[in-house]
Amino acid sequence: MDIEESIEAIESGYEFLLAYAAQGRPASDETGGPGPHARPTIEGMASAMKHVTEVFANSNDDFEQLIAQDCKKAGAAMGFMLSQEKLGSEVVDNLNASIHLRAVLTDLFLYSEALRPLATEEESGVMAHDAMKKQ
Repeated sequence: MDIEESIEAIESGYEFLLAYAAQGRPASDETGGPGPHARPTIEGMASAMKHVTEVFANSNDDFEQLIAQDCKKAGAAMGFMLSQEKLGSEVVDNLNASIHLRAVLTDLFLYSEALRPLATEEESGVMAHDAMKKQ
């Protein structure tokens, strides 16, 4: 999994958890009943956050280190959730409201958006350079 895949897993997982929380599902051990259940999504998000933490932990960039710290904090909340026998909409809604999870999402939105224009400019520069070479 690369960093972009990890970011996507976290962002899409959060969207799923918002929808899950809105369903008003009772706490269950998830062994039966209709799916999808929140646990696999939380596991995937926790794994992605662990990956982001590992990638950014030794970065020389202060913001990347901040992202790693926030992922570690949100990962602890997710680990706590996953240790619970039963998960329902109410507890998932409380996780969604966690300042730690929201910090990670805000960090990643900012990080992703800041990198996109740079990639677009670089691609445009390469295309313009290639076009000039052909002339």
